[in-house]
Amino acid sequence: MTVRFSALAALCAAAALLLAAVPALALEQVTLQLKHVHQFQFAGYYAAQELGYYRDAGLDVRILEGTDGNAPERDVIAGKAEYGTGSSSLLLARMAGKPVVVLGVIFQHSPYALAMRQSGAEPDIRRLIGKRAMIGSLTDDLGNADELLAYLTKEGVPSTSFQRVEHSFNPDDLISGKVDAMAIYTTNEPDTFDRLGFPYDIYSPRAVGIDFYGDNLFTSEQELANHPARVSAFRAASMRGWQWAMSHQEEAADMILSKYSRRSDRQHLLYEARQMVPLVQPVLVEIGYMNPDRWQHIADVYAGLGMMQRQARFDGFMYRVDTSRTSLAWLYRLLVGVVLLLVLGAAIHFSLLARERKRALETIRHGEQRFRTMFEASPLGIALIDSITYEYRDINARYQEILGRSQHELRTLRWLEVGHPDDVVQIKAQMALLTTQQISSFKALSRLFRPDGTVTWIDVSVNAIEPEAGSHPHHLCMIEDVTAKKQSETLIWQQANFDTLTQLPNRRMFLDRLAHDMLKSQRDRSRIAVLFIDLDHFKEVNDTLGHQQGDVLLIDAARRISACVRKSDTVARLGGDEFTVILTELEAADQVERIAQAILDRLRQPFDLGPEQAFVSASIGITLYPDDALDIDDLLKHADQAMYAAKGAGRNRYSYFTPTLQVAALNRMRLTSDLRGALKSQQFALYFQPIVHLGSGAIHKAEALIRWNHPQRGLVSPLEFIPLAEASGLIVDIGEWVFHESARWVQRWRQQVHSEFQVSLNQSPLEFQREGSSYQGWLAHLQSLALPGQSLVVEITEGLLLDASSAVSNRLLQLRDAGIQVALDDFGTGYSSLSYLKKFDIDYLKIDRSFTRNLAPDSSDMALSEAIIVMAHKLGLKVIAEGVETPEQRDLLAAAGCDYGQGYLFAKPMPADQFDAFLRDNAMPRAASIVKAN
Repeated sequence: MTVRFSALAALCAAAALLLAAVPALALEQVTLQLKHVHQFQFAGYYAAQELGYYRDAGLDVRILEGTDGNAPERDVIAGKAEYGTGSSSLLLARMAGKPVVVLGVIFQHSPYALAMRQSGAEPDIRRLIGKRAMIGSLTDDLGNADELLAYLTKEGVPSTSFQRVEHSFNPDDLISGKVDAMAIYTTNEPDTFDRLGFPYDIYSPRAVGIDFYGDNLFTSEQELANHPARVSAFRAASMRGWQWAMSHQEEAADMILSKYSRRSDRQHLLYEARQMVPLVQPVLVEIGYMNPDRWQHIADVYAGLGMMQRQARFDGFMYRVDTSRTSLAWLYRLLVGVVLLLVLGAAIHFSLLARERKRALETIRHGEQRFRTMFEASPLGIALIDSITYEYRDINARYQEILGRSQHELRTLRWLEVGHPDDVVQIKAQMALLTTQQISSFKALSRLFRPDGTVTWIDVSVNAIEPEAGSHPHHLCMIEDVTAKKQSETLIWQQANFDTLTQLPNRRMFLDRLAHDMLKSQRDRSRIAVLFIDLDHFKEVNDTLGHQQGDVLLIDAARRISACVRKSDTVARLGGDEFTVILTELEAADQVERIAQAILDRLRQPFDLGPEQAFVSASIGITLYPDDALDIDDLLKHADQAMYAAKGAGRNRYSYFTPTLQVAALNRMRLTSDLRGALKSQQFALYFQPIVHLGSGAIHKAEALIRWNHPQRGLVSPLEFIPLAEASGLIVDIGEWVFHESARWVQRWRQQVHSEFQVSLNQSPLEFQREGSSYQGWLAHLQSLALPGQSLVVEITEGLLLDASSAVSNRLLQLRDAGIQVALDDFGTGYSSLSYLKKFDIDYLKIDRSFTRNLAPDSSDMALSEAIIVMAHKLGLKVIAEGVETPEQRDLLAAAGCDYGQGYLFAKPMPADQFDAFLRDNAMPRAASIVKAN
């Protein structure tokens, strides 16, 4: 009888609840206070607002952004807002006496974690000790910081072991190194890090079993007591909005962009949505569901931190969805008429049972429909699979899309049949543990083959499902296509380790492989050879044919070098025209020589560059491990020294490292160091060699030549120290000194010897090409000495004219405008073109001494010299022959029409004061010669 009256009471109570749930005509105004700014983290509430779910519940809801994570708790307790979103720290607030009530859990797992810059080693949270970290606010309550501090304590990193600083919520602080770690949401900051290419490690409290709830919808006891129907309606509408938002992520993202905030772009909002799926678990758990045991777990963690008492009770903290407040006291007054109502009660009882059964079936049907909708609309590929036969039992559309196969095709296949063999082995091993109930789930990164043969990378998550009695066990397989991410990672790795032009390993990969090969050599007691290869004359190819053709040559050179070595050897490009080779497991020394010679032979063959052919050679330096050095730096240094020895010996050859080369390198280093103080210590001297007019014998020109009087070494040849000065940049200061000394002496000789006396001074290409208005200072100095520009001649090499840059043209124009003449030194030995002589203002050609040395009637050198002289005169240029040492050479050149001669036949280079005396001694014959010539 009591059961029957209870059924009647239930019917009455249900009717009362239905009446209470009918919305009033006027919408009730309530406020929802968020804990952060608008983002996908609160998408369900926006959906409930924009789709009219709140309106249908009779509510006019105002949704406010949060200035900090504790604003919702403050405003709800103060009555400024009726509802708020909060973290698991709401439990601490409740235990502190604050009347908060959690209505539902949105995030089944907290997204809160700690991010640190990758160190290159295995991730280790203990790196935080002694560092700076942004974890929560330092002025307000802990908020989410409590779960991170609990995690760090459990990992042996208490809060006293590092410095906490105020949280700026700005990822740039971590990227720039302002802090060493920062608390993040795994749904948010990683997207920023990935876009900027910032390498990071994430540390989650879940790694040590601390599994807090994330965002929670809550209210106050006052709101629940005064407006129970409104609380129920608000909660139901909110959960309905969340179900829609998680099933319609792209539409929800567009809704946020158009109605709420554009702080984040659409790509970031969808990133948030994808990251929220495993945290919210909309397919597996009804949104809003909360487990008392999970809250007890959170309470135990807080108790372990000393933040609340152990075994504390938190009655009333969790909202009961089906709570009924209908009083049953009036039912007991009906006991007087119990006999009269017995039949009626029985009828009502059976009627209610039927209606309850119908309602239960309807609920089940709606639940199944909702699950099916979520299953089909999930952004993850989901399949239900027989764990014994591996047959597919259910497959959603996204799973089919990722595999590139229809449901019919998949029904004819078995799970893992299209997987990569290497990955299938690993997954089957995990499945063995799953089917024997040693584990309940696992994750893996796997590859599968699509019908077109392409490989797709997927993140796989497998969870066991409780089997029905007598049936096979099943598991749920969820997959996500991460091919684009994997390709991006591969591209980044490729760009970091391989040369983009030749696709050879770059310096970083070369050093890594060399270190690995050296360790293997130590174990095997074998030898390694390192070859340092530098292409000879590559710069001329770049200058004459252009950098694009130079790149084509480098690609072909890389291919040729690689073809000369074994697959187990390494060929790398360090940069420019420099290549290296690592030869491992050497059995005999002649093996290295055969390979080096093969490389020289292949590189000496012509390179086809479109309509042109280019010819280069190579200089190779060879060093052996462990014979020559025991560490990488010394090996590379010795190989480089050997390469320069090969260049110095004439190029197109290989040279082994020897201790002598090391001594020579040390000498060069010490000489460079001494060179830095030579100018200040006045160790340089200027020598002059006369340039004689061949027709008259007159001397009114001279070439200035620098000499270095080293205090210990004595006179150092320019051939030895000029290259060092160019490499160190000291050539610019030395060139300035030469100019000022030359100007001083030419002023004296124009006054005392000849009014049109000229001094030629050599310009290094580095001096000539340097930035800035290099000759302005020269011109000002010449004006201060009342000297015209014609008093100086600047000698440059042919290689400078091959540089098509505007800087070279501008320098030559500046010299011409100032009246300073230009001589082209060593003419005929480089890659000159007649077009350069026509294009630029050149005044003198200097025939190289290699032509003069072998002059004889009817010789090829004589023919070339005559051709140069005729060509120069046709172009209006004067010709100076260098290296004149015999009267026969002088006479042949004079007969050919050469204008000037320079060499030991006339005088050797001599110090300035001796040359001054030489000019005075030769002044009268010179003057007589001039009169005679005129």
